[in-house]
Amino acid sequence: MNMFCFQCQEAAQGKGCTKVGMCGKTADLAALQDLMIYSLKGISELGVKADEIGMDMEGLDRFIIEGLFMTITNTNFDKERFFEKIKEALKLRDKLKAQLIERKVELGELADAATFIVNSKDEIVYKASSEKVGVLATENEDIRSLRELITYGFKGMAAYAEHADNLGYYDPKIGKFIRKALAATLDDSLTVDDLVALTLETGKYGVDTMALLDKANTSTYGNPEITEVNIGVRNNPAI
Repeated sequence: MNMFCFQCQEAAQGKGCTKVGMCGKTADLAALQDLMIYSLKGISELGVKADEIGMDMEGLDRFIIEGLFMTITNTNFDKERFFEKIKEALKLRDKLKAQLIERKVELGELADAATFIVNSKDEIVYKASSEKVGVLATENEDIRSLRELITYGFKGMAAYAEHADNLGYYDPKIGKFIRKALAATLDDSLTVDDLVALTLETGKYGVDTMALLDKANTSTYGNPEITEVNIGVRNNPAI
């Protein structure tokens, strides 16, 4: 399987890993992570439409945040887990689509991310290997770079939001923004200026998410205090 992985700041020479990931990631795993993100974009496109009618989507944003968190460097290298998560994502996506149709929401022409079908591991591997779902699927370099910059932003936000949620702190506005931004990366009508504005908005929500995590940590564990610790090796060998 050919590899082009540009999922993090560790990419080889700042251009992308083409043989094996600098993190040790294999080509097939990188492709599955691309498809995981692609699946979440499809869910998000439908989620934005659900927002427009005020539809309750309990658990949807937490699923998206968990899926994004899985793709962060060195977080999860379990291919079987990605197979299962992608299947789960498509099941959730299609359930959401059916609920929107039931409510007579005009879906219009949906992106491939919101409509593609896979029924087996072989089909998942084929779709993941397709140029349609990876970084290089966007031909315009400026648009591609901005889409990826935004994606990195909410990957980081997902890590912070996941940790905060584990401590019982959650802000629905953050999940709603991540859905909006994910869906926007599918929108070919957006210009460079539009995506620059979205990048800045991503930064703003990134700060909000860090503040949420700080609140979760300090409320749970208290404020950090300067503390003296013994860093000597005593009678032990040291490096």
